[in-house]
Order: sequence, then C-alpha cells, then structure tokens
Amino acid sequence: MRWQGQQMGVADAAALPGLETLNGLVRSVTTPEFAGVTFHEVMSRSALNRVPGPSAMPFDWTVNPYRGCTHACVYCFARGTHEYLDMDAGADFDSQIVVKLNVADVLRRELSKPTWAREQVALGTNTDPYQRAEGRYRLMPGIITALVDSGTPFSVLTKGTLLRRDLPMLAEAARSVPVDLAMSIAVLDEPLRQLLEPGAPTFAARLDTVRAASAAGFRVTVFLMPIVPHLTDSTEVLDDALSRIADAGAARVLYGAMHLRPGVKPWFQQWLARERPDLVPVYRGLYPGASVQAPQGYRRMLATRVRPLLARHRLRGGLEEEEAQPATRRFRAGPVVTTSRGRAAAAASVPTLF
Repeated sequence: MRWQGQQMGVADAAALPGLETLNGLVRSVTTPEFAGVTFHEVMSRSALNRVPGPSAMPFDWTVNPYRGCTHACVYCFARGTHEYLDMDAGADFDSQIVVKLNVADVLRRELSKPTWAREQVALGTNTDPYQRAEGRYRLMPGIITALVDSGTPFSVLTKGTLLRRDLPMLAEAARSVPVDLAMSIAVLDEPLRQLLEPGAPTFAARLDTVRAASAAGFRVTVFLMPIVPHLTDSTEVLDDALSRIADAGAARVLYGAMHLRPGVKPWFQQWLARERPDLVPVYRGLYPGASVQAPQGYRRMLATRVRPLLARHRLRGGLEEEEAQPATRRFRAGPVVTTSRGRAAAAASVPTLF
C-alpha cells in the first residue's frame, strides 16, 4: 500500500488534506470485537489540515483522527479519499481503518506555535471521530484537551452515540472556548437504515444522544441529510423525522439532497441495483453521467416540502448549502480536495458536508 512506504516527515504535495505527511505504519490489528475490520495504526507528523482556500466549506481547519469508517454508509461522500491509499472506495473504506495514534500529541504541538491564530477547528468533516473505533483508541479526549488548552474553538459533527461518553468533558470545554455539536441523522425507517448505514447507530439512539447533549447545555444542530430521493424524501417521512428531532431538543436542522461524488457513485449504484432495482432508471435521470448533485428542480421541490415542516415544528435552520456557511463564504464553489485526482473529479461539483 502506498502509505506503507512513506518516510517520516516527507510531505506529499498531491495528498488529500490530512494525508500530506501520513507517516509510517506501526502495525495492522484485527480483533474479534471488530469482525472483518483491520486497523492500520500509524504515526502522523501532522494533525491540523488547512481547507483549501477556494473551498466553500464554512471552516478553515479540520482534524481527522481516523481514515475510513465502520459506519459503512453507502452514500458517504468521503469514500473516494480511500483510493489515495491504494484501497477501494467500497468495502475497504468500511473495513480498512487508518488510526493516527499520536494525533493528540501532534495537535498539541501544532497549536502551541506562535503563528496559530486560534481559528475554529472542525471535527467530523471527513470520517466520523466517534465511530466505533473511538471506543478502542480513545483519541478524542486528547484532541479536546489540546484544543481547550490552546484556547481554540471547535465543532464536532458525528453519527456516533459514543459522543455521550465525552459530554462532561465537552461541557467543561465549552466554559473555556466555543464548542458546537451536531448530530447527523438521515434515515428514520430502521430496515432501510440498516441497508444504507449498516454500521451506524439507529435513528432512536442518535436522538437519545441529541437529547443528552441538549440536557448538557448544548444547542445541538441536526443534519437531516442526505435526504435520499424516493427513499427518505416523502412529506410523511420528513414530518415524522422533524417531529422526533424537535422532541429530542435540537435547536436547528440543516437538510440537503444526496450528493454522489465520483468515488461514491459506483458504490451507491451497485447498492441501488441490488436493493432497489426499480429506482435505477429514476436515478439515472436524477444523477446522469458525471452529475454530482440532484437537479435544481428537485432541490427546489425539497425546499418547498421541508420549509413548512421546519416552521410547524418550530425548528430553526434550512437548506445546508445556504445555512451551513457564513455569509462571507456562501455560494462559493470550489474543490474540497487538492490531489490531482480530486481536482479532476471535483471539477464540476459543488462541495458539501455530505
């Protein structure tokens, strides 16, 4: 594998954010409690990743303690990033997990530099920092401590109910620096969720986590996304989901239609052909050729459907591509990744969190 031969401290200008100096494989680990999963433990020389300037993301810095994700969401936008490691964006992304063992120590060193301006750092923008592996490796407490000790504000976006383990620490952190928490909740129907997100917590479990975070004093944002055309986008399903999200105490909801980036689309198409072959022609029309986004007409329809429901349930928020970004960075299209593969693949796309 490409990263096995890297040398300590040697930067790769073609790497994805966070992989420029991914260093030395320490060991590969399998364990019965994670059947079918291999953890590749590495020592990294960098932790802070600067988001490329042209990006439309609402943040400039990220930290990613893991690569790959056992949530195994069929639609996950980050799947294509695994190809840089000479792994595939399908099964390998779900089962070959790169773990940056020393990420907290490296982060602390980077945050101590005089040039660090204490800009907000986003966690959970690539793969989930509270996926099941975090229960084994416990990287997040060290990351949180490093951020707080340096006076750095941060945000966490997760599907993982393991967030509840760190709520006392996060609540304490919020007394010193701004801390924003967000939970990603996409699929209400449990049988469908098991097909689309086989390794992720249930809808109910994630709502319980929202409830716990709200009780801990956080104004939690819920990302109701991706909304999957013809599977999770009916008025009845959306109304039920938003009703439950409001009851759980969420302060804001962002929603958006599914994106299918180049590394994701083939994997999702295989899933669709296997599980819902009746929808294959429909999706060919919605996402033809190299199209990444659902067509504008569909997105307008979705907004017309969701906005009244947000008002009905007294929830703030709106369309992700409008609400997730501060005014100074809205509507700016640009690539999220900086590799040569990423630049070519993302040329016609508008980046989003999902």
